[in-house]
Amino acid sequence: MLRPHQEDGRYTETTVKLDDLVPEDHLVRKLDAAIDFSFIYDVVKDLYSPDHGRPSIDPVMLFKMYLIQYVFGIRSMRETVEQIRTNVAYRWFLGLSLHDPVPHHSTPSKNYARRFAGTDVFHQIFSRILKEAFEHGLVDSSVLYVDSTHVKASANKKKFTTEMAEVEAKAYQQELEKEIERDRIVFCKQKMQRSARKNT
Repeated sequence: MLRPHQEDGRYTETTVKLDDLVPEDHLVRKLDAAIDFSFIYDVVKDLYSPDHGRPSIDPVMLFKMYLIQYVFGIRSMRETVEQIRTNVAYRWFLGLSLHDPVPHHSTPSKNYARRFAGTDVFHQIFSRILKEAFEHGLVDSSVLYVDSTHVKASANKKKFTTEMAEVEAKAYQQELEKEIERDRIVFCKQKMQRSARKNT
């Protein structure tokens, strides 16, 4: 006998730990266990003022957001943030509860422009993260990010080395900078259009 579902579970209030919702074999758990992200604090400590300006996003969370975009092949930081909003595994990886707000998509771009542009800090951090991910076999070594497209690596290529992590980090950084520039151009156009409408 065909019967409708007894109760719509979408509106049922429940208490649950986010940790219980992320499968034990999920890639984010493996990344979190394999990589000690705390080294980031020492690298960036001179880039943050301890008592001036508004509170900033945790730099570890920031680089984990970059890593989510890289590892899961998400096309833009805007889309990465949208996926973080609804993906419990990504929230878990970032240390966010189901109720915590997700940083605005412009936050990683602004932080990059204010703190990392014109320095080697971003490359230094991201290449180290990738190196550890490669060494633990957590990134598919048959696929590269180089030249902004995913291209097959040779079948007999040796295990990723520090040099490959450097190349990959540089390629990702270049794509990130292109995205930041595209967003800047769009923002400027929108600002000019708003200004023009006000003056008409």
